[in-house]
Amino acid sequence: MRVEGDFIKINKWLLPLSAIYGAAVKLRNMAFEIGILKSRSFDMPVISVGNITVGGTGKTPHVEYLTKHLKDLFHVAVLSRGYKRKSKGFIIATPKTTMPEIGDEPFQMKQKFPDITVAVDKSRCHGIEKLTDNDKTLDVILLDDAFQHRYVKPGINILLVDYHRLVIYDTLLPAGRLREPLSGKDRADIVIITKCPKDLKPMEFRVITKAMSLYPYQQLFFTTLEYGELSPIFGEAGELRKLRELKDYHVLLLTGIASPEQMTHDLTPLVKDITPLAFADHHRFKAKDIQLINETFEQLPQPRCIITTEKDATRLYDIEGLSEEVRKNIYTIPVNIQFLLGQGDLFNQYIIGYVRKNSRNSILAKTKDDHKSQDSDYSGDRPRTISFRNN
Repeated sequence: MRVEGDFIKINKWLLPLSAIYGAAVKLRNMAFEIGILKSRSFDMPVISVGNITVGGTGKTPHVEYLTKHLKDLFHVAVLSRGYKRKSKGFIIATPKTTMPEIGDEPFQMKQKFPDITVAVDKSRCHGIEKLTDNDKTLDVILLDDAFQHRYVKPGINILLVDYHRLVIYDTLLPAGRLREPLSGKDRADIVIITKCPKDLKPMEFRVITKAMSLYPYQQLFFTTLEYGELSPIFGEAGELRKLRELKDYHVLLLTGIASPEQMTHDLTPLVKDITPLAFADHHRFKAKDIQLINETFEQLPQPRCIITTEKDATRLYDIEGLSEEVRKNIYTIPVNIQFLLGQGDLFNQYIIGYVRKNSRNSILAKTKDDHKSQDSDYSGDRPRTISFRNN
């Protein structure tokens, strides 16, 4: 049972620096609590997804999950900072917008969901203002990586916590990986334990639930990662491969994400062997990197292929120098999430109920009472508590 953070390494020598860092963060949070710094609410549904740790917690797959389940019912916008983009200010993505203009994750989002609105702005408040001014039909805004952006007070605040690095066993930067004190989790309306094993036992659910020590107003969910069919980056549309076809393949796993270890762990049993080639999160590939990719792939025995993430693919599309052999054998793999314990319906109904109740769209507002009985899991405040059963 992995509930004590056995992946967590804390540098005790840096704990004095963590204390100084923590004091500064507490002062900032206190400034928001007493009103010196202002958190702003908006008259429309705003859902924030983020974390309080350094490193990947599965944020993009969870934002995509929300997008998938809302876009057919509502007019959805995703607002991101646009990390490492080569532009400034507020930008709404169009079919002609390039990855450097908005950043890799917003670009990925727009490519996967062309019918939704995707925008970037360092100031989330300004971005929300521009979105709502530009489009009066907008129903809900999803804030990507904004849990610590306290200038916006979202209607629902979702905190993601990596199962392999539970925040309750971590400590502040630089000794640990917490970006703010553990008390920051108290701002969350929903906490999701991400990257859980698919076979997590009911007893472990109970142990983690107790250890997280959430307030009654908070709801706890558990999700696991699922991998879709492989798609060639430079191949023909619709030319997909299934993971089970690669059981005899030597795979180069090419990543530029925060935490590639989970993907390596998950894919290793499905292939002959895996050679990880990991770069930093949001890494911009240079000529020497391309040479390393070509040479590493060339050394693999046949049959062989390269698997990379959808986010990394956005930074590889226009890269020059990839060998013809690499271009013919490099695939992206979509990463999706699945709720455990059958929690998916409860989560979906709560989110949809919140948007319906708070939408500024007059038609939805008029019919919200008609949907109330259908959204029985949304009481107007919080989702109901889940009971765990041994089954």
